[in-house]
Amino acid sequence: MSINPPDAPYPNQPQGQPDFQPPSGTQPPPPGGQPPVPPQPPAGGQPPQSPEGQGKKKHTVRNIVIAVVVLIAVIAGCQGLTKGSDSSSSSSTSSSTTQPATTATSRPATTSAPKTTQAAAPTTAAQPAVPPEYQSAAKKAASYAGSMMHVSKQGVYDQLVSEYGEQFSAPAAQYAIDNVKADWNANALAAAKSYQSTLNMSPAAIHDQLTSSYGGKFTQAEADYALAHLND
Repeated sequence: MSINPPDAPYPNQPQGQPDFQPPSGTQPPPPGGQPPVPPQPPAGGQPPQSPEGQGKKKHTVRNIVIAVVVLIAVIAGCQGLTKGSDSSSSSSTSSSTTQPATTATSRPATTSAPKTTQAAAPTTAAQPAVPPEYQSAAKKAASYAGSMMHVSKQGVYDQLVSEYGEQFSAPAAQYAIDNVKADWNANALAAAKSYQSTLNMSPAAIHDQLTSSYGGKFTQAEADYALAHLND
């Protein structure tokens, strides 16, 4: 086996051709005469990526994942707010619908409570209205029994019912006699003094005139009182 000198051309190289110069960035062919094989791209036809490209791709994927997570969180928050508003509105609606029922059921309890007011004190029965005739008879009786005429109780009654007198009914005259205010003893004494001073009558005649049914019509007790105080 012969060894070619260093300056000899490569085997099978035609004479007169310049020596083969490998392109820049490639290694010279190994001994044996075979040129270096350039690196082949991976399967699928995609060229290999540099480390910087792979880092950018990882950052892009991570950003996409983060964006998706944030979007899911926002959607979930919106759904929670919607449910909260729906629940609050439904609770307010239910409370507003149940409130009238509560007030409706509570009102009868308030009205049905027993009252503690004290019973009114019993009042006396109202007196019946006095008829006008009775009132007129009472006024006439007061004028007859007054200090001017000095009529006895029986004389006042007879004058009230007399057809020649006032002509009141018997009930009206009796009502007047029962309600008139008069001192019948004083009337008998005043009549006795009038008989004595005007008619100059004796005490016995005065007594008879006081008790006579045609005279004063006083009672025996009233006539006795008048004679006992005749000279006072």
